Amino acid sequence: MHRTDGFPSPVVSCEWLLKNRHKKELVVLDASVYSENESLARKIISEAKYVDIKRKLSDSNGEFPNTFPSQVQFEIEVRKLGINNESLIVVYDNKGVYWSPRVWWLFKSFGHQNVAVLDGGLPEWQRLGFETTFYREHQLNQHGNFTANYQADKMRFFYHINEISKNEDAIILDARSEDRFKSIIPEPRAGLRSGTIPNSENLPYTSLFDGHCLRPKEDLKTIFSAFNIGSRKLTFSCGSGITACILALAAEIVGIKNLSVYDGSWTEYGTLTK
Repeated sequence: MHRTDGFPSPVVSCEWLLKNRHKKELVVLDASVYSENESLARKIISEAKYVDIKRKLSDSNGEFPNTFPSQVQFEIEVRKLGINNESLIVVYDNKGVYWSPRVWWLFKSFGHQNVAVLDGGLPEWQRLGFETTFYREHQLNQHGNFTANYQADKMRFFYHINEISKNEDAIILDARSEDRFKSIIPEPRAGLRSGTIPNSENLPYTSLFDGHCLRPKEDLKTIFSAFNIGSRKLTFSCGSGITACILALAAEIVGIKNLSVYDGSWTEYGTLTK
């Protein structure tokens, strides 16, 4: 794995980034996802590089959305961003903390530990009055030397889930809303049935926030303590593998070990089972 001494926590504050953003090894990534009708005249944090999570860091040929990329694809795309093995990476997005944990988890899944999420993302950065610039596409002149090293324990796939759901030494936590988890409201994806993975429990990702920022560490500890985790292995699920990574981020903040994310999440499981 790449070195692990760059960040004191899996999240950094906007104040930390403002103070440290000119460090030579620091790379700031904008992981925002924009709809087609949103203007290209969008604001970004100065010096940030845009990473297209859906087209560049997902398998675009996958049957389901946001599918885990191959090691080769991830390495190629990350090198294009000028990222090196020694880079310190801070990821943010325009929703606060939404898309950025998925990119954070992808880096960890490919062996890079020196990565953190910007707490509060762009909304918090702007609330504090810190500098932004208008986004513009640019050609990077120099590729990085990033080397991907897949960590198989970080990701779980469909063939893992039935065994995990029957294992008393494991827990599946679902990040969807309570209404979706209990099938009170339909899934937003057209044609996808409602339901839950057997024996999974519900921890809506929205419960982890105070505004755009994550709740304090002690509050997060209290939230996770309700699930009697102990030494059991923890797998996170959601709709399509995005908000599950928010749970993984919060769990790592409070020091919980043995974490994994179910890549296909309910979109895959609900499609492939009855």
